[in-house]
Amino acid sequence: MFKITRKKGFHIKFENGYTVSVQFGPGNYCSNYDREIGRDEEKCGSVGSPDAECAVWKEGGELLPHFENGNTVCGQMSPKEVLELMNWAASQ
Repeated sequence: MFKITRKKGFHIKFENGYTVSVQFGPGNYCSNYDREIGRDEEKCGSVGSPDAECAVWKEGGELLPHFENGNTVCGQMSPKEVLELMNWAASQ
């Protein structure tokens, strides 16, 4: 399943119940962090970002401490790192 999230990114839910959130809009931990929330979402979506903020959770909604130092959210992830996270989540 795919969902668009507040014009700032997307969620992808795999058959195993794991969801990965990929966000690259204003206020997210990415190159668009300093853009204005509520004004620049569409621009960020069309221009894009070289990196994104990601999180992952199992069905039920609790964020998993998957990243360095037990963090549940990781910023400035490259496309390659996002793909690795998605592959990990899909394989659980």
